[in-house]
Amino acid sequence: MISEKEKEEYIEPDINEVEAIQSQKLQKQMDYIFGKSNFYQTKFEKAGIARADIQKIFDLDKLPFTYKDEIRESQNTQPPLGLHAVAEMKDIIRVHSSSGTTGRPTYVGITRHDYDVWTEMLARAAATHGLTEESKAVFAMGLSFFVGSSFKDGIERLGATFIPVGTGASDRVIRSIIDFEADVLFCTPSYASYLAEFVRKNYNMEPSELGIKLMSVGGEPGGGLPEVRKRIEQDWGCKVVEAMGNADMAPVIFSECQEQNGMHFVGSDYIICEIIDPETGEVVPHSDQMEGELVYTAIDRECVPLVRFRTRDLVQVDTTPCKCGRHSFRLRCVGRTDDMLIVRGVNVFPSAIKDIVNSFRPKTTGEIRIVLNEKPPLAEPPLPIKVEYAKDLSAEEMGSLKKELESMLRSKLFFSADVQLVPEESLPRFEMKAKLTEDVYKQNC
Repeated sequence: MISEKEKEEYIEPDINEVEAIQSQKLQKQMDYIFGKSNFYQTKFEKAGIARADIQKIFDLDKLPFTYKDEIRESQNTQPPLGLHAVAEMKDIIRVHSSSGTTGRPTYVGITRHDYDVWTEMLARAAATHGLTEESKAVFAMGLSFFVGSSFKDGIERLGATFIPVGTGASDRVIRSIIDFEADVLFCTPSYASYLAEFVRKNYNMEPSELGIKLMSVGGEPGGGLPEVRKRIEQDWGCKVVEAMGNADMAPVIFSECQEQNGMHFVGSDYIICEIIDPETGEVVPHSDQMEGELVYTAIDRECVPLVRFRTRDLVQVDTTPCKCGRHSFRLRCVGRTDDMLIVRGVNVFPSAIKDIVNSFRPKTTGEIRIVLNEKPPLAEPPLPIKVEYAKDLSAEEMGSLKKELESMLRSKLFFSADVQLVPEESLPRFEMKAKLTEDVYKQNC
């Protein structure tokens, strides 16, 4: 059990001590990697990097990036955990897997030490959200290979009540909320919207009547999008905060506080973050408002000590003080480079399209499907987008809605769209990660 002070606000290294802690741990991690990792020994030797070249944090940019495809190839070469896994199987106490939504799933092993590190970060994340030992949290996310299921370890360490329901059981989720008078719900943003519809149809009540006070969303972009968040909060009558992690690094690395102005970095003594230009790979100069791709280096990891791992997450960073008093930087994830579409030279993120469509509620349900007639990222305008309209919309209102949506997309995101209005409930719903594209080009292959 963590201390009373840690329950009130998670303990993070003093801002003046972070660099010293990271430098010390980086040196220890580099000794470990250069001494035990055949994967990185070979990789660094090809890059002409010797152990003596890495003496401080600012030497990191001398090292090559690690890519997801390298990890997949590593596991193909030496299954099941790969050449990049350093710990022996006898020391691994748990195995997770990435979702595999953009390729073959990869396995991630953790040792007892890795478990303790993860649990510490997860407890900090839960406390940052505002959970206490009085909280009763229903977990409506994956409980199998999904790395996010480890959130239970942090919630339980905090002393809160953890109610693991998982996915595929919407009735059980609602019944658990009612029976235990739960006040916290963990789910994806898309499932929060799906579940709101489910409650209205099957329980003849509004989701806000269930008594959820706090909802933590993650697993996909959306929780930080203003219109998506507004919709969920209106449906449930609760405060929405988001969390973000990475299957290959840690279940949750960023967690939002009650101020709702970005996710705090809760792992500064375990992970070093860099923000790079996704096109050039150069580190973005430090400023209060940085944008770029998030890169992770583990500095206290045994099984999978990844170095300069490119997440493909595009983020906006805020280093200005937060009213909650925490001094870590905060960020929002605005999309992924592997989801990004390029429409006549303009970068377009599906999550940004969804946010604009949500702003037209209640004329729309907020559900979309982007029709891809050619293999991304390139897409020819006008970009076809299916948008669900509300049931009671007249033909005249539908005509105006189409024009308004196309105009807003052009003015806000700088591309031309062909909005195709479809009936409410005609697009599929998802309990886990929502799929925002319809890959027609695959049918023509």
